Amino acid sequence: MSTQTSAPLSTIEKLSDEAVSRKPRQGRSLASFERMLEATRELMLERGSEDFTLQDVSTRGNVSIGSIYLRFESKDRLLYAVIGQELMSVVEKEAAMVVSVAEKSGSLKEFLTNYIEGYTTFMSEHALMLRAIMQRAAIDPLVSPCGKEAAHKAFSETANVIMSYEKEIRADNPREKVEATLHMIFASVARQLGLGASPEAEDPQMWKRLRPQLAEMAYAYLTYSD
Repeated sequence: MSTQTSAPLSTIEKLSDEAVSRKPRQGRSLASFERMLEATRELMLERGSEDFTLQDVSTRGNVSIGSIYLRFESKDRLLYAVIGQELMSVVEKEAAMVVSVAEKSGSLKEFLTNYIEGYTTFMSEHALMLRAIMQRAAIDPLVSPCGKEAAHKAFSETANVIMSYEKEIRADNPREKVEATLHMIFASVARQLGLGASPEAEDPQMWKRLRPQLAEMAYAYLTYSD
């Protein structure tokens, strides 16, 4: 008998896994289960919030209310399953984006320019869902740590990639400078996309002009000798 044990679930994986009361096992039930999740995703994206009912999910996903309650004890549990899956997907896709940017960047300056463009595009594509998740995280102690875990993982992985250009960074503590730079980039992009407490109207033309300047500022800060 094997004595190996499975790796412990992350906070995000645990949220999604424990949300399901009864996991589907066969083809038809799996298909029905996926329609529940997809219908919930679509409604969250369309409405930018959780302002919908399980009846809406039932109608959109072509599944019965009874089938939903068989898998999830409540609407909250259904939302947890979707939020967990979405956060895991975002973390995975963002990591792939950062690796792709690094592969085509031969210097720190080139990486920063490409990364800010790539990160802005990536966050724009996921902004609607992330806003809905952030609204939930602000009031839900189960979702809040999941959002923080996802953000920390993305932050740490990106910082590690920037540190591969350490020879170009002038600082006694280069990691500290890298992290400060990422905070500046993340805050700027979040503000532009309205991912904060006070969403602001997006100004595409202003942001188009600002992005290369942000890369220049980040590069100047990292290469300026302390």
